[in-house]
Amino acid sequence: MKSTMKRLDDQVIYGIVASGASVLDLGCGSGDLLSLLVQGKQVKAQGVELNNDAIHACVEKGLSVFHSDIDSGLPYYPEQSFDYVILNQSLQEVKGVETVISEALRVGKKVIIGFPNFAHIESRILMFFGGRAPISSSLPYSWYSTPNLRFLSIKDFRDFCRIKHYKILEAHYLGLRGEIHILPNLFALNAIFVITK
Repeated sequence: MKSTMKRLDDQVIYGIVASGASVLDLGCGSGDLLSLLVQGKQVKAQGVELNNDAIHACVEKGLSVFHSDIDSGLPYYPEQSFDYVILNQSLQEVKGVETVISEALRVGKKVIIGFPNFAHIESRILMFFGGRAPISSSLPYSWYSTPNLRFLSIKDFRDFCRIKHYKILEAHYLGLRGEIHILPNLFALNAIFVITK
């Protein structure tokens, strides 16, 4: 199953999620990751998405998805109703980060959070020498068209978890071809954390 996955972050998350688990994917997009988890790991999957075209793509894949803005919370889900809540490449786009993560931890036993590392060396070099907002492989948008509202680094997220007393169960730092093990805040393009209360 892993060989059919194109994105490294999807491969890592696929490896984290246990077979047969219940999964809620917040900002699930067109449902590619959820579909892989349903087919390969027989998870009980639910998605939440705001974009209508993405919702239609999910439905075409046979996925259950609700049209909702994750910034408004998750009032329809009871506490600890999912084994995993996934927030992959959507955290930097939400307005109320603290509320979204708190709600994810309320409804999920474990929360998987993936985001681009804005402190990657390429971004630092582009900003320092170019004097402009960086455009790179992990940040492919111009400043005026980016969906990102938050610009965080691996260190920022670790500090956030320490301040909020969230426990980091796993951390994966991703480069172009694999995981980064040395100076991840400098060399990782993306990070994936598994956290719990």
